[in-house]
Amino acid sequence: MQRLIPTGDAARPVAFAEAPQPTPEPGEALIKVEAFAPNRGETFLLERPRPGLLPGKDIAGLVVQAAADGSGPGIGTRVVGHPAQGGWAEYAAVPTHSLAVLADGIDSVRAAALPLAGITALRLLRTAGSLAGRRVLLTGASGGVGHYVTELAVAAGAELTAVTATPARGARLAELGARVVHDVTAAQGPFDVVLESTGGTTLPIALSKVRPGGLLVWFGQASRSPVTLDFFELLGGAEGVTIQHFHYAGAPYGPDLAALVRLVERGRLHPEIGRIADWTDTADTLVDLRERRIRGKAVLLTGEGR
Repeated sequence: MQRLIPTGDAARPVAFAEAPQPTPEPGEALIKVEAFAPNRGETFLLERPRPGLLPGKDIAGLVVQAAADGSGPGIGTRVVGHPAQGGWAEYAAVPTHSLAVLADGIDSVRAAALPLAGITALRLLRTAGSLAGRRVLLTGASGGVGHYVTELAVAAGAELTAVTATPARGARLAELGARVVHDVTAAQGPFDVVLESTGGTTLPIALSKVRPGGLLVWFGQASRSPVTLDFFELLGGAEGVTIQHFHYAGAPYGPDLAALVRLVERGRLHPEIGRIADWTDTADTLVDLRERRIRGKAVLLTGEGR
């Protein structure tokens, strides 16, 4: 079969290679991949790929070999999955605890856009707690996570302000009910909760806009710059704020994937997909994703998904 492997070249991060079809472990199903969605964090890993890296965590496709231990869906079932790696290939072995069955009305493109960004959004909002009637600030909001967080938080009753670099990148967020600003300094606090994904100089400014005793959940560092905080500056406003470090990872993922599928099926969640392309265009798409030239998610189609 064919799979995409790292090249170590920033301009062409991946290339096709012939590889043996994966042999599933007893608790894994073999999936014929129809579509996959890269994540911006994966583009960073590809800059200095570790030996043996097989990229790809978000896939949708068809079960062609059920798990030997009897768990999970049977042959012929359409699924969405979140393997640890190896999803950018014609076939992928996925633990059954990280699969969810797709409803008939959900195509592979929308399904592939769900896993990492959608799971992150669900778990991030659980960490934030009840949002009904609360003022929320979301930085770095124009990616896949930001669109999911915005739609779910607004539906839960939050008054949400989203920070995006440009009006074009914030257009859909405004449609979903967010107040959109293009610089964190323009966000009008105080906020009960800040969901911060940018790091660098943005986090201290966002932190200054949290009400005393409020919560800042730090879930990313898209700027790729470390954060410096001044103890005394916090005394001027954000005194007593809780800063909580957050990372989405932790199997099983199947229950959250199933929840995301239900939300899409019921019209309560709409994946924002800024690009759909053939997987022969993966290298160019990864560069554009890394450089923030794609709004929301990018989805690549393999031979079966085209």
